[in-house]
Amino acid sequence: MSKTAVVLFNLGGPDSPEAVQPFLFNLFKDRAIIDLPTVARWPLAKLISWRRASVAEDIYRRIGGKSPLLELTREQAKALESRLSGGARVFVAMRYWHPMSKETAAAVKMFVPDDVVLLPLYPQFSTTTTGSSLAAWRRAARAAGLDVPTFAVCCYGEDGGFIDAHTGLLQAAHQTAAAAGPPRVLFSAHGLPKKIVARGDPYQRQIERTAKRIVDASGLQGLDWTICYQSRVGPLEWIGPSTEEELRRAGRDRVPVVVVPISFVSEHSETLVELDILYRELAERAGVPKYVRVPALGTNPAFIRALARLVGQARAAKRPVGPGAGAHACEQLGACPIRSFDMAAAR
Repeated sequence: MSKTAVVLFNLGGPDSPEAVQPFLFNLFKDRAIIDLPTVARWPLAKLISWRRASVAEDIYRRIGGKSPLLELTREQAKALESRLSGGARVFVAMRYWHPMSKETAAAVKMFVPDDVVLLPLYPQFSTTTTGSSLAAWRRAARAAGLDVPTFAVCCYGEDGGFIDAHTGLLQAAHQTAAAAGPPRVLFSAHGLPKKIVARGDPYQRQIERTAKRIVDASGLQGLDWTICYQSRVGPLEWIGPSTEEELRRAGRDRVPVVVVPISFVSEHSETLVELDILYRELAERAGVPKYVRVPALGTNPAFIRALARLVGQARAAKRPVGPGAGAHACEQLGACPIRSFDMAAAR
């Protein structure tokens, strides 16, 4: 029986208060996040992680002192493995905290797979997420001597199963919010500095396509909706509008809101603290009559089925797959952003 190793990529998060600062250092030393030479980037990452550690510790203290992301990603891995054929095993590789690609590549090699499918838990492609995780995997697989055919799922923000999962959750939340009047839907995505988008990163364009597909599939006539961005850090100019701005506007308009975490498929600090606590408090202060937050997809059956299908397509096509694998989703780059990724380099 053919053996396939499926590797789920996710951001990662600190597993204790002591891990917060080193987690932040790993994040900010990534050249995909701060595009400077190593000699400048490392001391800057040290400084930023030191300055932000206390703020981040307060954030994680609100959810038990650590990130739940590893446990939740392992639940997704277990659910996905149950949908795949018996010869498949699903592994987890976190980008900025354990288990990172080096550890996971060693575990995958011990499994002795016939092929590997890389599956990012980032629905929309960005050089700062999927691109960074693929590059880290390439280095780790090469160091581990993992010499097997390796394929990837690029992005799936327009995949039918992914859209169906979101649509069902949106419809239920919209009905709840409508008790306070016709609601406005805020599709909230993680922010990105404008300069990264200006260099050709397709993330913002793919967010827009995802939101439009969900709206079209929702069956909610005349839906009031907009896209906004959260989690800004530092002095750079970021894409907008911000989620905070849209909540204040909803308050001025006295409309209830439904907040959809459109770029997050797992609950973590950005959803459990930022959306559930900080933004809810902001909405109340701004006069929003009702605030309803749609949960992240997690192990939603439609979502897991979609991931299983994408894995099968990646193996069959022996190339990057997903709605973003065609040029239509990535005009800014002119082609699928990972078609140029040298998967053979992972051998």
